[in-house]
Amino acid sequence: MNTFVYIIAAVLPVSFLIGITVHSVKQSRKGVPGKKILVSNLVGFLVSLVLVGVFTFAVTAIAAGSEPDPNADAAPLVSAAEDAQQAQSAPAANTDGINKGLGLLAAALVTSLAGIGGGIAVAAGAPAAIAATSEDPKSFGKSLIFVALGESIALYGVVISILILNKV
Repeated sequence: MNTFVYIIAAVLPVSFLIGITVHSVKQSRKGVPGKKILVSNLVGFLVSLVLVGVFTFAVTAIAAGSEPDPNADAAPLVSAAEDAQQAQSAPAANTDGINKGLGLLAAALVTSLAGIGGGIAVAAGAPAAIAATSEDPKSFGKSLIFVALGESIALYGVVISILILNKV
């Protein structure tokens, strides 16, 4: 049962994104305006993001609920203090999986949003740098700084995601 859930959690979002891409290509060949295609892609991306979040929590909950009890075969002669200590540590064990899942989701979100932001910055800065360099070759160094600043946004996102992954 658990293997089936893991396979669905991995395959369904990817197949959904592939379906959105195929649908977009078909729509563009039919002559649908680009804005409508972009809106449908954004809606599809948000739906797939929700699917990934739901499956992350579902798989974590299934994994936390299916863990075997290590004391199931032990003798029932457990003192009240040990029983209370086990009861306090049980919720912490269940939240570890959720915390790890949220940490992985946060790291993926930070990296993807920083990459998108860096791509937008470089897309705006690189053509301007090329134009400035073609007019005045001495401005190459100054132009390169602005392009590098745009790329550094993505690097900051990667650094933050590494910090998040180290905490998880």
